[in-house]
Amino acid sequence: MKAISIFRGYGKVNHREDQTPDRRSSQRPLLTTVAITAVVLLTLVIGSILVAAVIRDYREEEETESPPLSAELLESIKSVCSVTQFPDSCFTAISSLNTSTKPDPESIFKVSLHAAIAELSNLSSSINTLNGRNSNPALQDCVTQLDDALSRLNESMSAMEARPGEMMLTEAKINDIQTWVSAAMTDQDTCFDGLEETGSRVLDQVNHGLRQRSKEYISNSLAIVAKMPLLLEKFGLKMH
Repeated sequence: MKAISIFRGYGKVNHREDQTPDRRSSQRPLLTTVAITAVVLLTLVIGSILVAAVIRDYREEEETESPPLSAELLESIKSVCSVTQFPDSCFTAISSLNTSTKPDPESIFKVSLHAAIAELSNLSSSINTLNGRNSNPALQDCVTQLDDALSRLNESMSAMEARPGEMMLTEAKINDIQTWVSAAMTDQDTCFDGLEETGSRVLDQVNHGLRQRSKEYISNSLAIVAKMPLLLEKFGLKMH
């Protein structure tokens, strides 16, 4: 009888044990769904934050951009640049700086001089880099000559400082600046003439566009300051 009872008990199924795996199995898809939903929501939140940040930065850039140049200033720049050998590069260099320039020859010349200094500085940095890689006496002379040219242009810029209500240029200042800018152009020409005469191939490594822009910008500044008395008269201004 005991044996029969044992066999009868062995064949019974514990309903609690049978149900436990089913509950765990049913919980796994639910947890997976919750996890995926959380990841998707987190991704959307991060994406929204990034998009908002980009839009804010874009709006801030738009707000900080300088206003376009006035039609009066653009016409004044064209009129001043018309006395140069390279009027197109003159207009591009001055108008691209987009500064709050007054529409008169003195102010426009100052911006032209600023553009010439910036371009010559870039050229000088390029030559200095090549000088560090090559042992070439002509190249070392070129570096010195470009440094001298920069000093002359910076001296010209300093000479234009004036107190409020004063003209930036006087007849004496114009003569001095014309001499300094002319010397700067000679220094640059001498630099590259020396490299060409020695047959140095270093010149091939210097960006041609950079060389040409620097040459044209200095030439433009020289032409403007040389014609300054006529330009002032054209604009109805008098020299002090």
